[in-house]
Amino acid sequence: MSSNSLNGKVAFIHGGSRGIGAATARRLARDGATVAVGYGASAIAAEALAEEIKAAGGQAIAIQADATDAVALTRAIDSVAERFGRLDILVNSAGVLHVAPLDQFSLEDFDRTVAVNVRSVFVASQAAARHMREGGRIINIGSTNAQRMPFAGGAAYAMSKSALIGLVKGMARDLGPRGITVNNVAPGPVDTDMNPEHTEFGAGLHDLMAVRRHAKADEIAAMVAYLAGPEAGFVTGADLLIDGGFAA
Repeated sequence: MSSNSLNGKVAFIHGGSRGIGAATARRLARDGATVAVGYGASAIAAEALAEEIKAAGGQAIAIQADATDAVALTRAIDSVAERFGRLDILVNSAGVLHVAPLDQFSLEDFDRTVAVNVRSVFVASQAAARHMREGGRIINIGSTNAQRMPFAGGAAYAMSKSALIGLVKGMARDLGPRGITVNNVAPGPVDTDMNPEHTEFGAGLHDLMAVRRHAKADEIAAMVAYLAGPEAGFVTGADLLIDGGFAA
C-alpha cells in the first residue's frame, strides 16, 4: 500500500543504497516524497536506485555521504536542503556489524562501529535539524539487539544500538518544542546482505523468535513510512520494536 501522504516532502536517507535504506527510499518515494539516497562507497547501487525510483514516477537523486566523515556528511545534507529548498525527513540507516569475541575484537572495529552506528547518526541529525520546520521527522534504524543480545560476539554492536535509545530520548526533548519528532525503528533479523536469512546463522536466529522468519526490508520500511507521515505526529522519543518477537 502507498499513498500521497508525503507529497511535497523531501527525505534524506543516510545509508540508502541497500537493504533497509533502499527499501525505505522506495517506500517514501511511492508515498510522494522527493528522496535523496545517501551512500558511502556504493555509487553504482545508489545511482541505480535513484533511476529506478524515477522510472516508477518518483523523484530521487543519489548523493555521496561518507558516514565516517562529519564534514562530508553535513555538506551532503546541506546540499540537499539547498537544492530542494527544504528538508523534512531524515532516515539514519547507515550501519555496520562486526562480530567477534571480546578478547579478539579489534579497537579499529570498535571505533568504526561507534563512528558509523552512533557518531554519524548524531552528525546527520544535527545537520538535518537545522533545516527542518514543524512536522520534521528524524528516524533511526536501531536494533532489537539493544534489548536482547543472545549470542556471543555482539557486545559492541548491541552497545551502539543501545546508545541510539538514549540519543533519541534526548533529541526528542530538544526538538519537540519545534514540532520535530525523533524515533528509533528497532528491527529484528531482516533478510539483507548484512544478515541473510538462508544461512546457518540466520536460520538459528529463528529459534529465538515468536515469528520464525526474517523480516522483509519492505516491512521495516512500512514502519518508517508511518513515522515519517502526518499520522505519527504524537510519536516521539520511542524505540519501536519490529522484531518478530525476538525480544519478547
